[in-house]
Amino acid sequence: MQDGIALAVFADEPYQKPVNADAEVMLKVSILLTLLILPCAMSQAAPFNKEIPMRMTAASTFYVDGYLNGYGDIDLMVDTGSSYTTINEQTLAVLQENGGASYVKQLTGIMADGSTKTVPVYRIAGLSIGDGCYLKNVEAAVFPGSTRYILGISALRKAAPFVFSMEPPALKLSNCVPIPAAPVGADGLAGRAPVAQAELAQDAASNL
Repeated sequence: MQDGIALAVFADEPYQKPVNADAEVMLKVSILLTLLILPCAMSQAAPFNKEIPMRMTAASTFYVDGYLNGYGDIDLMVDTGSSYTTINEQTLAVLQENGGASYVKQLTGIMADGSTKTVPVYRIAGLSIGDGCYLKNVEAAVFPGSTRYILGISALRKAAPFVFSMEPPALKLSNCVPIPAAPVGADGLAGRAPVAQAELAQDAASNL
């Protein structure tokens, strides 16, 4: 356990004594990865108040629909092994223009290939996961170019406790609030407006 966070693995099929190791593997039809936060935070949680469907690709990676306040729709690859949610430099430029991101710090980490890389971390004002889970002030590491978006622990811990289910593919999230309603534009169509600087500053102060 680290920083008050424990990672547990469960099988949602009832346990039966296996004849051998292969039989035991077959009994585990699905695996749930559950992120538990500190007991004091658990007492304030609204557990599993939103279920977000995931899409599984041929490469056995999982994606959910996302929306960045001040940018627009994105596809998020769900990665519980990534400490940080990630965006790219192109997205950051748009977010900054619309007041949707503020600088936090520099981060040095070890990449999957063993190399060391230093990247900036920005606080994203608003991130929507699926059609109904809105998270404020999510820290995201920024990578060069058009790197794909990753939904990592920096966002998921705000929706903890959560469950990653493979059968069916879904994220069960807690502490979700509805996506803020956007005003109707001059064209008569509703849209999600860029975040205001005052709102960004207020949210940053209340969610640190």
